[in-house]
Amino acid sequence: MPIATVNPATGETLRTFEPHDRAEVERRLEAAHTAFRSYRTTSFTERSALLRRAADLLEQELPDIAATVTTEMGKTLTAARAEAAKCVKAMRWYADRAEALLADERPAAADVHDAGAASARVHYRPLGPVLAVMPWNFPLWQVVRFAAPALMAGNTGLLKHASNVPQTALWLEDLLLRAGYPEGVFQTLLIGSGDVEGVLRDPRVAAATLTGSEGAGRAVAAIAGDEVKKTVLELGGSDPFLVMPSADVAAAAATAVTARVQNNGQSCIAAKRFLVHTDVYDDFTDRFTQGMAALAVGEPADGTTDVGPLATEAGRADVEELVDDAVRRGAEVRCGGGRPRGLPGPLAGGWFFEPTVLTGVDPAARIHREEAFGPVAVVYRVGSLDEAVAVANDSPFGLSSTVWTRDDADVERCVRDLEAGGVYVNGMTASHPALPFGGVKRSGYGRELSGHGIREFCNATTVWRAD
Repeated sequence: MPIATVNPATGETLRTFEPHDRAEVERRLEAAHTAFRSYRTTSFTERSALLRRAADLLEQELPDIAATVTTEMGKTLTAARAEAAKCVKAMRWYADRAEALLADERPAAADVHDAGAASARVHYRPLGPVLAVMPWNFPLWQVVRFAAPALMAGNTGLLKHASNVPQTALWLEDLLLRAGYPEGVFQTLLIGSGDVEGVLRDPRVAAATLTGSEGAGRAVAAIAGDEVKKTVLELGGSDPFLVMPSADVAAAAATAVTARVQNNGQSCIAAKRFLVHTDVYDDFTDRFTQGMAALAVGEPADGTTDVGPLATEAGRADVEELVDDAVRRGAEVRCGGGRPRGLPGPLAGGWFFEPTVLTGVDPAARIHREEAFGPVAVVYRVGSLDEAVAVANDSPFGLSSTVWTRDDADVERCVRDLEAGGVYVNGMTASHPALPFGGVKRSGYGRELSGHGIREFCNATTVWRAD
């Protein structure tokens, strides 16, 4: 895949980039390794000042980088601005809290005595250069939620970004340099996916984090396992959205629309499977379908647009295949179902897909088991919470989940039994710096964000003293 900016709203190639050759990759690997030796010894005060300056610069340049993101991957300009603002918030959150999150842990005195020590503590040390393999769907946020904690912990970063967002990737490197980070602390590698193995196997690289497809995660995990290197994986999701009889159906349906089409439907934590109790099924499905059908599809830079194009032509083809397969197996298309008609001018060549609601999906259909990475929702009728939980767990994925109910017993049952890394009650799944983020099953392992995330790439070192 070429490293290029291709506007998904028109299909036009705007700019191409030459990949880094072996010599340049080697130079950057050595720079990351060399920088780590000194950067690891900096104080939290120094690191915090650097990250705060980066946050200030991002805030100042927010309109420009948001426009670049919209051009490169097609999300609405409103969404791109919100993503950039979220990055500013996360940078400041970690700048304020990293020192406390990584403070030495001291066991209880009785436990220290049992260990035969006069004193003992756990001290967190950085691992070294961390390779981040990041996706295009949140090209700023996915990087910052790795980089902010990793750099605050004293690691250095090497970013292999998706090949369709090169301008965003290079801007991130430049942002941190302009904020005052030393050369080599954070660098972008303009390389293809085939070059990742060589970088990951390099002994100077200590660990890796990947957000992306299950296939990419398997490949990186296999290489890292062979090299015995730490990894964090955040992979696909097919999140369930449960609606029980006691729910506020109107609020649930309105939130469901946003939860499904956020980022043009291209979000791992977007709600994708809607499991609705039969008592409220008709009311919810009617409201939800009306909301989806009313969304404006078009130019992502237009403030009135709700849903822009999918990021790649191949991605749209994948969504079309999933919908066509479901329809062939008897699914009913409540709204949407294909490419929008009548888009003006150059938008006719863009990679758009209508917001779509499917009902009556056969469990044998691909979309029942596979992730639909576009604005396509599947609504299931269930007769009980037991059935809803069973259908929710009938998935290879386990990233997050949502339940709408006013019954506390329903909530506790979902917390106990839903196979997911999160349970969101009467709202939609979202990521926040203070809360751990990640999944189970084929959605990956490890956690990003919060104290859990910053400690993923640290060496938890036992310090035991006899006197």
